[in-house]
Amino acid sequence: MPFEKIPSEKLSQAVVRQIESLILNGVLRPGERLPAERDLSERLGVSRPSLREAVAELQDRGLLSTRAGAGIYVADVLGSAFAPALVDLFRSHDQAVFDYVAFRRDMEGLAAERAARDGSETDLKVIDAIFHKMEAAHTKRDPSDEAALDADFHMAIIEASHNVIMLHMMRSMYELLREGVFYNRQAMFRQRTTRDQLLDQHRAINTAIQARDPQAARAAVETHLNYVLASLTEARQSERHEAVARQRLEHETER
Repeated sequence: MPFEKIPSEKLSQAVVRQIESLILNGVLRPGERLPAERDLSERLGVSRPSLREAVAELQDRGLLSTRAGAGIYVADVLGSAFAPALVDLFRSHDQAVFDYVAFRRDMEGLAAERAARDGSETDLKVIDAIFHKMEAAHTKRDPSDEAALDADFHMAIIEASHNVIMLHMMRSMYELLREGVFYNRQAMFRQRTTRDQLLDQHRAINTAIQARDPQAARAAVETHLNYVLASLTEARQSERHEAVARQRLEHETER
């Protein structure tokens, strides 16, 4: 008969599988510090030797890293998604900027559709809570908090779609955005009129998701990112016009 005895699983392997799952599903994030060994072993209900064995395996596989005197962290694996040479290309070519926004529009439209249809009640509460933080930050003169929450809002929608491939791919994309590889996100929030429009667009996205209307959620995301694309196109054109105007001024003063 084609049956074999099922081997009992070592405690360390159960720990490995749990930490793997938390990383895969985005609960534990790159760069996040794990609790101290004693605390973590108590939470997991395993001995410290079993925990050390699990951590050693996860370190060997590149999922965890140790910082001298600072503890154990989830490895920062986001940077490996794009080679440094490719990131430099992104920085120096406008085409990458426009393709990036178009890619986000397609992916996030799908994510919003899935979040509205399949997201749990808790997922939707997280999205709603971040939006209300955006509303509060909108009243401040400094747009930096609102700009940061903008990224958190979009990532919460992606997380609510419950597709782990999309989650890690888009986290990597957002990390490059936070680093200013594609464009300066905070610059878009400096003008009051633009900030008002962006908040209204995020409100429409949130309203559609909370209403569990997949088509409206996707349309709202596409409207928002089409606006971002048009704004970036206009900004690039203004920069080119200004460069030509400066050349003319310089030439005129030399005559």
